[in-house]
Amino acid sequence: MVTAKTESNFYVRFWGVRGSIPCAGPEIQKYGGNTSCLEVRCGKRLLIFDGGSGIRYLGNELMKSNPIEADIFLTHGHMDHVCGFPFFKPFYCAASRFHMHSATLSCCGRTTKNALEDLMKTPLLPIDVEIFEAKVDFRDFNCGATTDLGDGIKVATTELNHPNGATGYRIEFGGKSICYITDTEHDPEQMDKNILGLIKDADIFIYDSMYTDEEYPDFVGFGHSTWQEGVRLADAAGVKKFVAFHHDPDHDDAFMDNVASALEAKRPGSVVAHQGMILRP
Repeated sequence: MVTAKTESNFYVRFWGVRGSIPCAGPEIQKYGGNTSCLEVRCGKRLLIFDGGSGIRYLGNELMKSNPIEADIFLTHGHMDHVCGFPFFKPFYCAASRFHMHSATLSCCGRTTKNALEDLMKTPLLPIDVEIFEAKVDFRDFNCGATTDLGDGIKVATTELNHPNGATGYRIEFGGKSICYITDTEHDPEQMDKNILGLIKDADIFIYDSMYTDEEYPDFVGFGHSTWQEGVRLADAAGVKKFVAFHHDPDHDDAFMDNVASALEAKRPGSVVAHQGMILRP
């Protein structure tokens, strides 16, 4: 039987919310400039989604409670989602252990481990993966699979529409659900059936909102979507809370404030993700 305490220990914290490239400056302080990284807590278990520049700050926080064991899930291998891994301090702690899951890198003829090795090859960095002291095991899976992590945690997946592929995730724990759907491009003529199936009746739905509907025609084929499409998907799937995510690095705080206002008017209770935000289903 699931207790109220178990349910209250299910949450997501945002350590990086930008897309494409990290950015900095006084004009982006409110929402933050680090790229994709989510911390999901399921009771005593730690799940990490993506290793963008935000994972460095998560790692610094985790160092306060070594050793660490966690499952890391990648949506895909593009630079903004993996650039933080060499700077994730828990990887350099011998007592820590990580299970790294990915479905999409093999579509390019590379395993997850191969891709990380490529990221850390000379001349890109002066270190390689062999310097990691923590035990990191790599678990490639077929997109569409559901993984039972034990402790009442299940992670379902679906394929997304992105150059080189990407994976969407649904985490279920304690009768609640959090869905993480980023780096996907919608079809203006019809909603994505894969996404609709994955997010049906979800408690929290985090979605690639890189552009607005007005901007999107200039970026067809880039592999990203809009906050308005996220609202349409959320409404069609009966989602409880919608979260706009993966902000364009050129969208400053003033722009994002306007998005937040328009989003609240369109679907009350929805939010624009910012670094440090914690949401509980």
